[in-house]
Amino acid sequence: MDKELIIRSSSDNVDFALLKDGKLIELQKDEDSNAFSVGDVFIAKIRKAVPGLNAAFVNVGYEKDAFLHYHDLGPKLPSLLKFTKRVSTGKLNDFSLKNFPFEKDIDKDGKIADVLKSNQSLLVQIVKEPISTKGPRISSELSIAGRYIVLVPFSNRISISQKIEDKAEKDRLKRLVKSITPQGFGIIVRTVAQGKKVAELDKDLQNLLSRWTAMCKKLHKAHHPSKVLGEMNKASSILRDIFNDTFTGITVDDEELYYQIKDYVQEIAPKKESIVKLYQSKIPIFEKFGIERQIKTSFGKTVSMAKGAYLVIEHTEALHVIDVNSGNRSNKANSQEDTALEVNLIAATELARQLRLRDMGGIIVVDFIDLTKSENRQKLFNHLRDEMKDDRAKHKILPPSKFGLIQITRQRVRPEMNIKTREENPDVVINGKEVEAPIGLVQTITQDLEKLLKKDYKKLTLNTHPFIAAFLTKGFPSVRSKWFLEHKKWVKILPRDAYTYLEYHFFDKDGNKIK
Repeated sequence: MDKELIIRSSSDNVDFALLKDGKLIELQKDEDSNAFSVGDVFIAKIRKAVPGLNAAFVNVGYEKDAFLHYHDLGPKLPSLLKFTKRVSTGKLNDFSLKNFPFEKDIDKDGKIADVLKSNQSLLVQIVKEPISTKGPRISSELSIAGRYIVLVPFSNRISISQKIEDKAEKDRLKRLVKSITPQGFGIIVRTVAQGKKVAELDKDLQNLLSRWTAMCKKLHKAHHPSKVLGEMNKASSILRDIFNDTFTGITVDDEELYYQIKDYVQEIAPKKESIVKLYQSKIPIFEKFGIERQIKTSFGKTVSMAKGAYLVIEHTEALHVIDVNSGNRSNKANSQEDTALEVNLIAATELARQLRLRDMGGIIVVDFIDLTKSENRQKLFNHLRDEMKDDRAKHKILPPSKFGLIQITRQRVRPEMNIKTREENPDVVINGKEVEAPIGLVQTITQDLEKLLKKDYKKLTLNTHPFIAAFLTKGFPSVRSKWFLEHKKWVKILPRDAYTYLEYHFFDKDGNKIK
């Protein structure tokens, strides 16, 4: 399995594309304008407590106040408030927490008005970026993520990732981490820490303690509100969270970013440093790796899949609805049930990819094709769970109902990735309306062509709009040339001025239109 990270840099943002065997499975953007990223820590002011919601609205410098629920305060809130006040006023210069006296924990089911007051200063962390009309969601239970561990100030707990299943390994890691954890801090051991030595874990810990100290030093002169601890740059944070031994390549088109990534990989996985490559061709990097084409065909309301099947993705304010369609594929299966199962399994694989690619969150309802046999419904459920194992967002999948519906909840911490796949209609007659992008239309034409070739048509002619005809025939290798190399049949393409942009028709050797 090939796993590659392709990084495109421009003046105002950086795009990250994660490929698995050449297929785009994750797309992220790092924009300079994003001042509220998940993991950022702010020194903020409580605007007001709202007893009815048992929450407070907090001024973090965003146009809409951030939302802080009582359950996101953390049990050690009084200790955090006391520490923040003493450090901000310059009365405390020791940030180690070793000699800091902890206050009594807050009541688990208490009231927000009993613990927070208006205009109070508080350290908070972004747990959910601003989405739609809502401000950021925040927590006062701070954590600083490293490569192998997560540092939790004002805690004494040591937890191990649930994804580490080996009990002996869990015990080993707990023992090692306990021996190096400083007083006043808790540790969460990440999945990638499996098999690591104490020296590697300690190096990660010391780096996180340095970041904590640097943040505390800013508090004395910090404005309210302001960011006092930012997540590391997107390239490093992505590599920190997803990089492992299965990676076969990291390609970047910016020299400065290339050296940053090379240094970071050298630090976390020296043996893998050689997979970092600087891309220097004149062809844009996303074009070279086929990412631009995949973006155009993977986003949008309809998503094509193998064997003629397709997904229809609808968005509402409350949830996402996804419909699975078999299309007009030829039925080679023994029964309708076998056909439905085959299409559903293909759809489950594509669905797992789409959720990561678009970063869809909240409630997702999927209408699979009805399956009458309970063992087939179980097979579909297990397959979907396996496909979503690599998804880093927290998610829960419910078994399929008798109606074929599967409900999924997926953690949403950032706005959904939404890429415009339709373009302005070049037809002067109906200008102003948007139409499918050429690459999407070409994919539809290609799928229709493959169906006709399976029906053994000896000679085919394609009539289409001049723009599309040029798109199919120009360049080397052209789309038509690729068709010929794959199917060993030459397709005659005729431009038709009278056709609208989306219109095309195939004709047989006798000039009869094929419906």
